[in-house]
Amino acid sequence: MHRVTNLRRFIPSLLHHHHHRHLHQNTNPIKSLTSANSTILQNPALHPRSFSSLSSDPTASTTAEIRKYIGYSLLLLGCGVGTYYSFPFPENAKHKKAQLFKYAPLPEDLHTISNWSGTHEVHTRNFIQPESVSDLEKLVQEAHQKSQKIRPVGSGLSPNGVGLSRAGMVNLGLLDKVLEVDKEKKTVRVEAGIRVQQLVDQIKEYGLTLQNFASIREQQIGGILQVGAHGTGARLPPIDEQVISVKLVTPAKGTIELSKEKDPELFYLARVGLGGLGVVAEVTLQCVDRQELVEHTYISNMDEIKKNHKKLLSENKHVKYLYIPYTETVVVVTCNPVSRWSRPKNFKPKYTKDEALQHVRELYRNSLEKYRVSPTENYPDINELSFTELRDKLLAIDPANAEHIIEVNQAEAEFWKKSEGYRVGWSDEILGFDCGGQQWVSETCFPAGTLAKPNMKDLEYIEKLKQLIEKEGIPAPAPIEQRWTARSKSPMSPASSLDDDIFSWVGIIMYLPTSDPRQRKEITDEFFHYRFLTQSRLWDLYSAYEHWAKIEIPKNKEELVDLQARLKKRFPVDSYNKARKELDPNRILSNNMLEKLFPLSEDV
Repeated sequence: MHRVTNLRRFIPSLLHHHHHRHLHQNTNPIKSLTSANSTILQNPALHPRSFSSLSSDPTASTTAEIRKYIGYSLLLLGCGVGTYYSFPFPENAKHKKAQLFKYAPLPEDLHTISNWSGTHEVHTRNFIQPESVSDLEKLVQEAHQKSQKIRPVGSGLSPNGVGLSRAGMVNLGLLDKVLEVDKEKKTVRVEAGIRVQQLVDQIKEYGLTLQNFASIREQQIGGILQVGAHGTGARLPPIDEQVISVKLVTPAKGTIELSKEKDPELFYLARVGLGGLGVVAEVTLQCVDRQELVEHTYISNMDEIKKNHKKLLSENKHVKYLYIPYTETVVVVTCNPVSRWSRPKNFKPKYTKDEALQHVRELYRNSLEKYRVSPTENYPDINELSFTELRDKLLAIDPANAEHIIEVNQAEAEFWKKSEGYRVGWSDEILGFDCGGQQWVSETCFPAGTLAKPNMKDLEYIEKLKQLIEKEGIPAPAPIEQRWTARSKSPMSPASSLDDDIFSWVGIIMYLPTSDPRQRKEITDEFFHYRFLTQSRLWDLYSAYEHWAKIEIPKNKEELVDLQARLKKRFPVDSYNKARKELDPNRILSNNMLEKLFPLSEDV
């Protein structure tokens, strides 16, 4: 059967299978999705969108046969239209409709792997999951000898699908063990397929946790490190700085152990290696004592932020700003250890949850009437919807209409004005963030001075971005998220620096709150226009570079050449490519994205 798999939903199911695999006899130690007989894929619950290929039935009537062919043809037509209208095309690119129908029925062993947001997907017959490091080593060596691509892919959370490859992928979802915990040194050695939340849950009994977290907890450790992910906190570096050592399975050099003592140059390069230097099999991480944090959420404005910016960055362990376009509202979120915090006496929220949501609910009711949207039979009770669910439904009504988006943003500003409060919990609970549903994202990183002397370029960037949004009438939803980190020693990190710089990370988004193909394409076109304007007006001015998990490859050759030249100014591309040639001469770990971003000399 043809399979459609969203990795964020799929990986936890695979992990569940892994924990119970002793119940099944399997002579092949490498779980491969190349076969229709795969144990994992036989469970239809994991593949709600799967369908069978056409087959003839000599006993069926002619009418039944015709109906069956018509049914399958309509289904294939719907899939083709959905794929066509969901794929990101540049604004002025000429393109042709996907010719999917010519090749129906699709082969039994062809699987469609998509990222979490459904913005990128590939069809492949080769999706493999080794059950041990030795199996992984055999797999890599065999693929190297045959020049068979096995691109490392994690949980599929990256908005740009950086881990996807049509030619083949290897996923370490079954390599998810905590191997060793050193409570005294506060270190943990893990298999790279373990998810962040799994790891945190398993080491909390030792009183340990990770130093920082990204917004989501479903990433595999190998993946979150390889793309240079980060949390927030001007004194805290990106997550790759937590890596003490790494076991890298390479095609040409076999399995190598890397640390700052063992081949430090390659170690630092491989910490943010984008999966192109080897498959990260094991990682040793520096942890910290588990601690409770108190989160304070309140609203401010740009004038107040400017006055208090240095103090906010230096006095809070974690801080981020959430800007709401077309309003003056800035949502400030600070997090600090409970031991450093004194709760204001007699603090009591001014508004209840229902009062905070009142304005959003009213706008939703009015919008349904204005746009004459009729509730369906399974329509949820509006009072049961969370804020993010309400926002998604509001945006879905008219997502590309700037006037409608302005109203939604104003309602969101009212919600946050009535939502000031405090929350206490463990760091892995507090530092997460409800990012909403499927979305397009672009996030840039740029230097912002030092903690002792911020250069204020980070706030200037935001002011210019908001002015651009308003001048161009961009239907930009909230939030524009701004976070900070200390520098990284990994040369391929967007926050790489030899000095004690701090870096600002700014993310812009457009949600995909609908499954309608035409609406998704309309939102996609608007987002890429938004991103293009941001890139052309701001990036060079502030030395801003995109997060590796969010960078998109231009379709235009001239724009691609410009991007390649730009990356060479910031990153050690020659050193990275030299390591790729030595460790993976047949490029079995590469994919189209890596080849476009870092063309080897013979390709230029």
